[in-house]
Amino acid sequence: MDKLVDNNAENGAPERGTAPHGAGDNPVDEARRRMEARADEADREALAAAIPRAGEDTPLAMELAENARRRIQLTGRAFPKPATPRVLTVANQKGGVGKTTTTVNIAAALAQSGLQVLVIDLDPQGNASTALGIDHHAEVPSIYDVLVDGTPLLEVVQPCATVANLHCAPATIDLAGAEIELVSLVARESRLQKAIAAAITAGHAFDYILIDCPPSLGLLTVNAMVAASEVFIPIQCEYYALEGLSQLLKNIELIKHHLNPALHVSTILLTMYDGRTRLSAQVADEVREHFPVEVLRTSVPRSVRVSEAPSFGETVMTYDPSSSGALAYLAAAGEIADRGAAGQS
Repeated sequence: MDKLVDNNAENGAPERGTAPHGAGDNPVDEARRRMEARADEADREALAAAIPRAGEDTPLAMELAENARRRIQLTGRAFPKPATPRVLTVANQKGGVGKTTTTVNIAAALAQSGLQVLVIDLDPQGNASTALGIDHHAEVPSIYDVLVDGTPLLEVVQPCATVANLHCAPATIDLAGAEIELVSLVARESRLQKAIAAAITAGHAFDYILIDCPPSLGLLTVNAMVAASEVFIPIQCEYYALEGLSQLLKNIELIKHHLNPALHVSTILLTMYDGRTRLSAQVADEVREHFPVEVLRTSVPRSVRVSEAPSFGETVMTYDPSSSGALAYLAAAGEIADRGAAGQS
């Protein structure tokens, strides 16, 4: 706990207690902040509108102009805080749909925009830990110790060196055996939920907690869904993704019925969208038709920069913040934050 507090101070992250968001704020100061935010947003919109629009016969110029407009509208904007901390499980039983990529980039975008964010890496591969530049070799205290040994969550949390306000509970190779070890433990399905509740009670309430799940429905994923109230589903814009989605929804309903009545799908993000193919458009239209409220307006395009970033121990938000992938994740994170502040989660 002391170590985490010290790290927060070094990173410039404000220390926060268990008091409700906004408790003790001066109403006049709050009104002034809102007026300044509205004025700033109006200035951004006016500047973005001033960028000349390219003709349809110059697709590259159109893309550059659109990216410039989005960068002006999004970069530097302070996202609103949710009324209470939000815990989202990022899940999809199909592999390769962008779960980990979505988790770390949405987390980084939220943190860069002024929110306190924790990523819990529940995938034994530890890819989320790698992308955030977090040390996760076998001897490092990890989420395995929290689940199996009952170690307090805050004792294994590490700050992300490249993004202020962003922290990670890493996964190590030990987590690969946790599925078997959890079977014989008491309250095996709710151990992560209890660890998160204890961390909030201990005095460090994050605005957002994102849990990166493995591509299966074992005890690790069940723990994640019992710990969260919201499921965040990344869907790759390909046909097989739709087949896996129906099974995932059935499993969510089972967990909701037997273990966590509050669980619901709150957010769906379309990933690896390729506007040049008819298939991507058809998949996107079908998902939006079935989930008109849950699907975010923003879709994430295929991007080389997004794929390159983890090899440098970074998210695309710091590796190339002006790329189309980074702007898409920033826009998606803004939608998530706006929904949370409006009570639409």
